[in-house]
Amino acid sequence: MSWICPKCERELLRENQTHYCARVSVDSLFKGKPAELVLVFDKILAEVADWEDVLVSTTPNCIVFVHRKTFLVIRPMQKVLDVKFYSDVANTGRPIINSILYKGKYANNVRIAVLDELTPQLFKLIHQSYVLL
Repeated sequence: MSWICPKCERELLRENQTHYCARVSVDSLFKGKPAELVLVFDKILAEVADWEDVLVSTTPNCIVFVHRKTFLVIRPMQKVLDVKFYSDVANTGRPIINSILYKGKYANNVRIAVLDELTPQLFKLIHQSYVLL
């Protein structure tokens, strides 16, 4: 069961959960960014939002996907989306640009600029993060 903050209207897991309390639209995060990044984000959103008990919210810098805990963070940059997800082992090689141990799990980052870079392998890694957290 989720709770919606009355000030920022952000959907959270628990009542009075600590969060960055500001209204931020997804559109504002993509202002001035290439249209292709919006398509990439929309494709990720279409896949992940259908998974059970996923909450999607925005902060001033990123879009956060939560299932029990944050399992996916998408940060629109000038020419790419920085996509962060978690794993129980370090991931190396393309498309991973780094895999850093953080609080007993690995934070993995991928940079995506075009739809063709969204592969079944990447969605599998994101789904593993969803299950892990």
